[in-house]
Amino acid sequence: MQLATELLAKLLENQQINVTFPNLNLTAPELLEASSYQALCQIREILCDNQLSDPECFEKIERIVCLFEQLGSNCGNRHDFG
Repeated sequence: MQLATELLAKLLENQQINVTFPNLNLTAPELLEASSYQALCQIREILCDNQLSDPECFEKIERIVCLFEQLGSNCGNRHDFG
């Protein structure tokens, strides 16, 4: 089956793909703006969390990095502790 998948991928790699979302009423920029605003609100909530003291600043940053990862942004190599 792997051979068939590889051959099919090669045959289709130069073909045009059209993707539609018939129920999506926002443009790509509008969708990004809405999601960016939601992320900023969540970041602000994390930074305003007074349950974490200043020595726990690392924990606040870690929560922000995790939020960006949930949104699909890996924030670079700084979060790769492995």
